[in-house]
Amino acid sequence: MNRGAGGTDDPEARILELFAQHGEEPRIDHPNGDRDICAVAREAAQGSDQVVVAAGGDGTISAVAAALVGTDKVLGVLPVGTLNHFAKDLNVPLDLEAAVRTITQGEVAAVDVGEVNGRIFINNSSLGIYPQIVARREAQQKRFARGKWLAFLWATIQAMRRFPFLDLRITFEGRQISQRTAFLFVGNNEYKIAGFELGSRACVNGGKLGLYFTRGTGRFGLFRLAFHALFGRVDQAKDFDVYCVEEARIETRKRRLLVALDGEIERMETPLDYRIRRSALRVLVPRENPIA
Repeated sequence: MNRGAGGTDDPEARILELFAQHGEEPRIDHPNGDRDICAVAREAAQGSDQVVVAAGGDGTISAVAAALVGTDKVLGVLPVGTLNHFAKDLNVPLDLEAAVRTITQGEVAAVDVGEVNGRIFINNSSLGIYPQIVARREAQQKRFARGKWLAFLWATIQAMRRFPFLDLRITFEGRQISQRTAFLFVGNNEYKIAGFELGSRACVNGGKLGLYFTRGTGRFGLFRLAFHALFGRVDQAKDFDVYCVEEARIETRKRRLLVALDGEIERMETPLDYRIRRSALRVLVPRENPIA
């Protein structure tokens, strides 16, 4: 459980109460100074409990999921973060009581995960302007004690001014393309990037990565895309080149790149080798509203 998740102040007592109503007594474990969320998740994956529940936002759920991938353990999701994209795409209720009921009474579904250079992601990974924004936002929060959204605004302005374009060579399915882009988005399955459905997925078990490259090659094109995204008016056909693949290699002249993985930032060695891992994660979803 991530006590710092953005959805509520401290839901621990409520979570224990709700599980008790279903005759369950969960053992709640928290990361601390000596054990981060990844260490806590690895211990849970090696333990005797069959169901391991992640309570937090997408970053917390991703860290726990990474430890469970390829095992016989089952992931339960308590979405108490800010955005909760993974829960939404799995039809897991955002209401805490209903989410607990899904864990105690739901059905197990096998879903895909993405992988890049051995690192697992459940939602998406990206290069270019987005990881730059997140890195700057975290620096703003730490240095100036600014709130998350104010820091995000200032970080976006800074990143736009730096004009962070990448020259990439992408190899997939026997093809190789060269692309100059401000933003490469790699989705665990295909995302909807149009209208007001920016950022959702039709399914999480289609067995494909979605690759999305921005077409705007200048500063004006980048600002125009950001403006459209803000108001939900992105047109996938006009603004992006899109490919659905099982594997892709991303090469650049840079030895290391900032990579975003489910909202967390990591500096990774290049080349970047992406692949889809079909049905690698077992997760509890609602019986009355299962995933497609």
